[in-house]
Amino acid sequence: MKRIHFTFSLIMTVLVLTGCFSSKENVAITPTDPFKSTDKVTLNYRKTKKRDWQYPLEGGKVISPFGGKRPNHKGTDLKSKANDEVKAAFGGLVTYSGVMSGYGNVVFVQHPNGLETRYAHNSMNLVKKGDKVKAGDVLALEGKTGNATTEHVHFETLIGGHAFDSELLFDHKHHKLRKVKLQAKKRKGVVRVKAK
Repeated sequence: MKRIHFTFSLIMTVLVLTGCFSSKENVAITPTDPFKSTDKVTLNYRKTKKRDWQYPLEGGKVISPFGGKRPNHKGTDLKSKANDEVKAAFGGLVTYSGVMSGYGNVVFVQHPNGLETRYAHNSMNLVKKGDKVKAGDVLALEGKTGNATTEHVHFETLIGGHAFDSELLFDHKHHKLRKVKLQAKKRKGVVRVKAK
């Protein structure tokens, strides 16, 4: 009986320790909150040079827009073909790279101006938390992990943790960055983003 108890205790200890280390490894770095001392944030992309941005999936076509037919669809689904390179839209810091419920393999990138981008359903992530990336660096390979029925990239844009339609920032049809100023206002916990 003592032997069974010892074996059970040993297994539980290993499981707890493994869980602690793996969950610690996959905890996202908390992004800076651009609304910490203000309720209005402006991100200016009007003079952004070509070397400072990249369309996240070359050859990608929108198969489900922001909002889409599903409630709470917080990103734009882009499809090209399996294992195509998923690239950083802008330079920044990888704040999360791992597996997350629904997203499957996903990468979060925090950009210095307060924007955050997310790239989900990857067949494989190629960066790790804490990596610094430049626009165009390969983050992952297109896949269908998580809640996905076909290979694609679920591309999200967020300000202060609140998702907004990436079509405000990117012309998805022509794979171009829009020359816009994004104005985000936070009121009663809700963030609204407009392009000017």
